Amino acid sequence: MSTIAASPGISGTASALRRLYFVRFAFAIVWALVMFTTASNLGPLAVTLLVLYPLFDVAAAVIDARASRATGSPALLYVNVAVSLITAIGVAIACASGIPAVLRVWGAWAVVAGLVQLIVGVTRRKMGGQWPMIISGGVSVLAGASFIVGAAAANPTLTNAAGYAIPGGVFFLISAFRLGRAAKGN
Repeated sequence: MSTIAASPGISGTASALRRLYFVRFAFAIVWALVMFTTASNLGPLAVTLLVLYPLFDVAAAVIDARASRATGSPALLYVNVAVSLITAIGVAIACASGIPAVLRVWGAWAVVAGLVQLIVGVTRRKMGGQWPMIISGGVSVLAGASFIVGAAAANPTLTNAAGYAIPGGVFFLISAFRLGRAAKGN
């Protein structure tokens, strides 16, 4: 296949991902700001937000998979859909046991989702704009491990989980800007 024939698929995918990444940035920032207001306890708002975040990730991964069909296999994105659905259920159940249980589920999700994001970013390198996604995936793995370890702290809070969304959102924003050239077909 020639580069010219492949270019419309890449530019279409890049354009769709760019829009998705802008939305993911906005969602992450708003979610984190609201989550910070309730991170000290597991009230109804915190529980709702904690379940909503992985469900939003499910929707984003589905949109990403549909947009990415022209440029490669979306199989890993469907893995992310399954993992995030399981996480939403797991977080809802863990909320009944307290913050340490939530941090363990959240941490496991961050590790697995981070690995998926890292691998997907590596496979999309030719598209451009993926280094922020690769770095974000690595950061997610490390953050997830820290959530799991932090669950054993004397007074664990959800503040770090809320803060986790901010760098992820910033990486989506950077990637969205960097995808601009690919979206224009350059």
